[in-house]
Amino acid sequence: MTITTTDPGTTAATYTGTTRLVRGAAFEDGQLTTRFGTLRLKALPAGAEAALRALTEGDLDEAAISGLVVAGDGEAGLLRWQMLRGRLDAMGLLEHAVTGPDGAPLARLVAVGRGGTTLRPAPRGPARLSRHALLLPADGVLTLRAPGSPLAVELSAGAAEFLTRLTDWTERTPAPLLRLLATAGALNPGGPDADPETGRGAVQWDPVDLAFHARTRTPAAAPGYGGTYPHADRFPPEPAAAPAGGGPAVPLPVPDLDAIAAREPSLTEVLEGRTSTRAHDPEAPLTLAQLGELLYRTVRIRSTFTGSDGQELADRPMPSGGSVHELEVYPLVTNCAGLEPGLYRYAPDRHELQPVAAPGPATAPLVKEARDAAMMTGDPQVVLLVAARFGRVMWKYETVAYPLILKHVGVLYQTVYLVATAMGLAVCGLGGGDTTAFAAATGRDPLLEGSVGELVLGSRPPAQPEPSAVAGD
Repeated sequence: MTITTTDPGTTAATYTGTTRLVRGAAFEDGQLTTRFGTLRLKALPAGAEAALRALTEGDLDEAAISGLVVAGDGEAGLLRWQMLRGRLDAMGLLEHAVTGPDGAPLARLVAVGRGGTTLRPAPRGPARLSRHALLLPADGVLTLRAPGSPLAVELSAGAAEFLTRLTDWTERTPAPLLRLLATAGALNPGGPDADPETGRGAVQWDPVDLAFHARTRTPAAAPGYGGTYPHADRFPPEPAAAPAGGGPAVPLPVPDLDAIAAREPSLTEVLEGRTSTRAHDPEAPLTLAQLGELLYRTVRIRSTFTGSDGQELADRPMPSGGSVHELEVYPLVTNCAGLEPGLYRYAPDRHELQPVAAPGPATAPLVKEARDAAMMTGDPQVVLLVAARFGRVMWKYETVAYPLILKHVGVLYQTVYLVATAMGLAVCGLGGGDTTAFAAATGRDPLLEGSVGELVLGSRPPAQPEPSAVAGD
């Protein structure tokens, strides 16, 4: 498609639509091979074969493609070609591009997931970019994506002018470019009086949150989904338990689970009695034995085993997707009888605490943040900082890796809540934290191991007030 447009105050400009097969495609002996698999195309006429081979080599406009087909198959071959082309579009095997007046590429529609690339018509009247569209740098180009779409638009520097215009309603955009953006789901038609993104459903979503939600809950929008082992050829799997750190460890007593089971309330009583408690008893603080029992009953490694993929897996009291158990617990101690204040890491395979940092400027922000988040009048006796060794999950899982980690955090929260309630302890899960402060205190690379959750833990005061109405818990 070739379209000439004239903006007010400018000279006429010609924009041409072109097509090619997806990058890396090869056509040989009646077989079309792409990253999506192999498609067998038997008994193709000469003109259609010539067109397919040409489309594996580069972009062609409609006139050039038709010329190849007619040269080999005659005018009658065009109908069969259009049927084949529609099939390729429906399978997402074609890429559509727009070139500018200088012949340079302006934009390209590509499949980043599993979906068709059949072009939609350009909207009539004013249009603008979706408020949820995200512009991302990748492989030397800027890529525009809409949440949940299996398609993206790669943009060259020449497209910057049009993107700037499309931040507001405009009719000054070439139709071939509008078709690419509309097909990718990144364009809003209609004008300010008919904006489809003014409803509650669209307005309440932050673009980054919606992109995260759509990417992880729409398998077709991602190139890979689930246990695809995207990094198995680059890194070995991490061990189930992190290596021991420096400094003398603090051994923890092993609780008698049979005795505990005989005296504790039933699961129903624990569930009904569970609540968030934001006050601790300073006269009778949490003890080392209580902290050790809580950790033993919630996050210790009961055993390890090797999975069929060679990854060392673990068994803990709480579940974990694929048995990867990437979560680590760092008790940040302010007041615990029998234990010096400071930041520790719980070694779940050895049931001991390893010192990480003494109290000081690096740990103080973490204590203050937990105190403020829990709306406490004094420092919490212990903050359980929950961290994830991301590589444990990301070595195996693609697209769903981080949301899987967040699910595990929720599992850990509930497990800690129930055990702490059964033990008569005060516990309160927090809704946010600072991974930068965690990295400063631990020295961990935040891209390899970062904080993903926090709970405050302490002794329950003798006269506990009603749960806070603000928290609703």
